Amino acid sequence: MGNLRLNIENGHFIDDHGRTVTLRGINVAGDAKYPSNPDQPSHIPQDFFDGDAVNFHSRPFPKEDAHLHFSRLKRWGYNTIRYVFTWEAIEPSGPGLYDEEWIQHTLEILRLARDYGFYIFMDPHQDVWSRFSGGSGAPMWTLYACGLNPQSFAATEAALVHNTYPEPEKFPKMIWSTNYTRLACQTIFTFFFAGRDFAPKCIIDGKNIQDFLQDHFINALAHLAKRIHEAGDLEDEIVIGWESMNEPNRGLVGWPDITVIPSEQKLQKGTSPTAWQAILTGSGRACEIDTWDFGGMGPYKSGRVLVDPQGESAWLPVGYDESRYGYKRDPGWKLGECIWAQHGVWDPSTDMVLKKDYFKKNPRTNEVIDYETFTNTYWMDYYRRHRDAIRSHHKEAILFAQPPVLEIPPSIKGTKDDDPKMVYAPHYYDGVTLMTKKWNRYWNVDVFGILRGRYLSPAFAVKIGETAIRNCFRDQLTAIRQEGLDYMGNHPCVLTEFGIPYDMDDKYAYKTGDYSSQSGAMDANHFAVEGSEMAGYTLWLYMCENKHHLGDQWNGEDLSIFSLDDQPLPLSPIPPTPLNQSTTSLVPKPGPNNKKEFSDESTVNPGNIKDKLKTPSISSKATDAPPELTNAPGFRAAEAYILHYGFDLRNCIFTFKLHAHKAGTDEKPTEIFLPEFHFPKDKCDIEVTAGKWTISTDDADGGMIQRLRWWHVEGEHSIKVTGVQRRQNMALGKEEEEGYLDQCQQSKCSVM
Repeated sequence: MGNLRLNIENGHFIDDHGRTVTLRGINVAGDAKYPSNPDQPSHIPQDFFDGDAVNFHSRPFPKEDAHLHFSRLKRWGYNTIRYVFTWEAIEPSGPGLYDEEWIQHTLEILRLARDYGFYIFMDPHQDVWSRFSGGSGAPMWTLYACGLNPQSFAATEAALVHNTYPEPEKFPKMIWSTNYTRLACQTIFTFFFAGRDFAPKCIIDGKNIQDFLQDHFINALAHLAKRIHEAGDLEDEIVIGWESMNEPNRGLVGWPDITVIPSEQKLQKGTSPTAWQAILTGSGRACEIDTWDFGGMGPYKSGRVLVDPQGESAWLPVGYDESRYGYKRDPGWKLGECIWAQHGVWDPSTDMVLKKDYFKKNPRTNEVIDYETFTNTYWMDYYRRHRDAIRSHHKEAILFAQPPVLEIPPSIKGTKDDDPKMVYAPHYYDGVTLMTKKWNRYWNVDVFGILRGRYLSPAFAVKIGETAIRNCFRDQLTAIRQEGLDYMGNHPCVLTEFGIPYDMDDKYAYKTGDYSSQSGAMDANHFAVEGSEMAGYTLWLYMCENKHHLGDQWNGEDLSIFSLDDQPLPLSPIPPTPLNQSTTSLVPKPGPNNKKEFSDESTVNPGNIKDKLKTPSISSKATDAPPELTNAPGFRAAEAYILHYGFDLRNCIFTFKLHAHKAGTDEKPTEIFLPEFHFPKDKCDIEVTAGKWTISTDDADGGMIQRLRWWHVEGEHSIKVTGVQRRQNMALGKEEEEGYLDQCQQSKCSVM
């Protein structure tokens, strides 16, 4: 076991020198969602159902590529990685069969990451349960164990799966997320969290399906934790902690009436069945189902269609041979029949619903279940098991607790679950931008305020203008952070996912090199995160194999800040050679118990970003050809994410304030990552209220780091760094590009 590199004191992260650390992180990598052998992104149908034979041995990337990715991320200013992996990678071919080769590969990648000084926490990632139900996460054998037949999901619409969609290139954008309210996910998550209460007939290997699934999932994670512990040089030193489960969902638990769409189901897109309609089509019955689309003002009903499975069932047929998995299903659990019919919810002989409120109450306590009750009972029961299993091997692990997305966190403040080594780890996306893949600079919506009932009408939640939109994002994140303090206690709040779609406006930026929409959206999101005083964040996403045509190669998403089809980020006013791309970074680490303050002096916003920047955008060369996808059209809005905390994008000015309770010593100054992209060493000016500073480029942490060290006395202090303004958001011709480079070489930065 290594030295503890990060601890928690009074709601802040503290390093081993006693300095406050802000986690500036990113999710690595989206490639981990699908296998490496075969290389099977979500648009590939071939051999999709041969799920027992896959492996993830080169995920998130091959060992020989680690330096390229880690050095790139370090130079971009990231000090933290949310390490994405799936249950399927650990236990792909059957219950209890762990893939030790993948585990060894993971240990080697983690060991290489240590050389760059990253803080890493492990993310057992899932989306709508599994690749075989339209997302990522659990292995295929779990669906068979639940009595489901994934090969019939397409006909029954039990899940919409990109790999089996008739024309994968026409898979509707963001439709995958509706799988949470389709039969497969609703059933499996009900089993996982509450099978003992709502599916007591589901016995497998002598256990209820709830215990069977939770035992295997948690044991797989614990096995990986054990291997990390046994490695001897990773625990605490590089792997600081573990997240619980990515984006858990209650399934049908607490559903008041399966025959109607509940009011809290805000996302409707494509066919939108009630739970009852999903049960019927899952058993081969034809149903007329409402269709919805997502417009500028949110979801709206667009029509009605007939979904006719023509008798095909989403349930495994009688006599199905599942002996290859080695488990034993109890005779009381009949194959060939809907499990909810077996529990008396409906009568297949008449197709009549018998207990439309079957999931409304806890059958043991008769308590009505809402989402808050679900979180405080079923989810907390799971979380405790997960926590204890991880801590049995990783005893000092920081636990990143992620309750259901945008729901009220568990009420554990002041209880034994109020763990001093716990982090509140919510997610937040600007849903309007994410669902429409457009950055609207004129208006947006306070979604969180609507969910919490803060408006008499949703119309009052509309925010007009760039300033109002940015402040609205910040206020939503501030409210999320405050809920964590109110319900969970004084713990750091780390936003472990937020991000923007890069393929906005029908991939306009890929055709023209104009990334203004992406820059505006990314800058607004970072403004919100920093203004809400989060203890840190991990941006979604870094994807090794992102391409303009296929995006993140998963369900049509395209959120990666890196793409193989974009130009490499220039790290000085003169773009480097293709081989000169790597370096490292640190983020501000002020003195202990510091109060951080960030001023909102920037006037950059989506509306004025083109007009107000003093130089045009860094971007691609223009072409006389009509707009079409090209090989390398731009720098992917890098100016909006390469540095933020206290960063004025328009004027390239970084400001930072702190309150130091004791002076920084020669060994322990405040350290600030200073990216060469914005602040080339010989072209930036520094202004401090007190103390001395140096800028150095050090060969450390696995690469070349440019950092500012600041020695100061006790008290309130501030620093201002003025760098080189970068061109932004428009395409360039060759002469313009050359003129800009000359200007960068000649310019000096002003000091106020």
